[in-house]
Amino acid sequence: MCDHCQAKILEPMIPATRPETLDRKVRELIEQEDLQGFLLSGGSNRRNEIRYERFYPVIERLKRDFPQLRIAIHTALTDEAGARAMEAAGVDIAMLDVIGAEETIRQVYHLDRPVEDFEATLAALCATSMQVSPHIVIGLHYGRILGEMNALDIIARHDTQALVLVVVMPFYARPGTFVAPSTREVGELFLVAREVLPERQLLLGCARPPGMHKRVTDAYAVMAGLDGIAFPADGAVAVADAIGRPFHQAHACCSVRLGEGVASLRTTSCAA
Repeated sequence: MCDHCQAKILEPMIPATRPETLDRKVRELIEQEDLQGFLLSGGSNRRNEIRYERFYPVIERLKRDFPQLRIAIHTALTDEAGARAMEAAGVDIAMLDVIGAEETIRQVYHLDRPVEDFEATLAALCATSMQVSPHIVIGLHYGRILGEMNALDIIARHDTQALVLVVVMPFYARPGTFVAPSTREVGELFLVAREVLPERQLLLGCARPPGMHKRVTDAYAVMAGLDGIAFPADGAVAVADAIGRPFHQAHACCSVRLGEGVASLRTTSCAA
């Protein structure tokens, strides 16, 4: 029940609150829709931890029966043992929101965990063989830019495969509590991220305000040199053409596409 999403981001996801349900749902989707991968997520406890342990035997069986299946997980905060358990179960991709301001952790997430715990989790994940794809939510502090630069510095200190940038969406929050950060602020952060992480994959994730805000944001992403855009807005391809950046389309979650073609796109745009 964090202030920015009120658990609404989880609502469209397929519920699998029991291990046997997860197993059945995934096998059905593989048989009926040729499922290639999935994201496992959920609500955290008050320490920003998600207890995935009872689902790991299912993940192990799924990876044994379908070796090509790509499994991503929103890790929340964990330690070295927790990261190793994810790796041992067969998780391919670990995702974590990195928050760089204590005020945001306390006021928006309602947690009593320091910024250092987020960096410690990132370090633990990077010590495994999983592909690590941290996220930064731009404007997470009620629409203000507060801890994003610190979050960038934290990620730069660790060997992640990519960074996914998303923009807070005020319509998930209680009315009057959030505003959307300006597109100018978002674009400036894109440029800083590209400068701080020159050799890292930078991806614009699917969460960002719609309408004209999205069109301008996506144009800035192309011009700033980001490597991928999830669900690009109308006009993003035209911007890429105008500045001479070729692109290709990939039908997959941007994080799941890591290492499958996006990695070679240093001078191109990818519409995921």
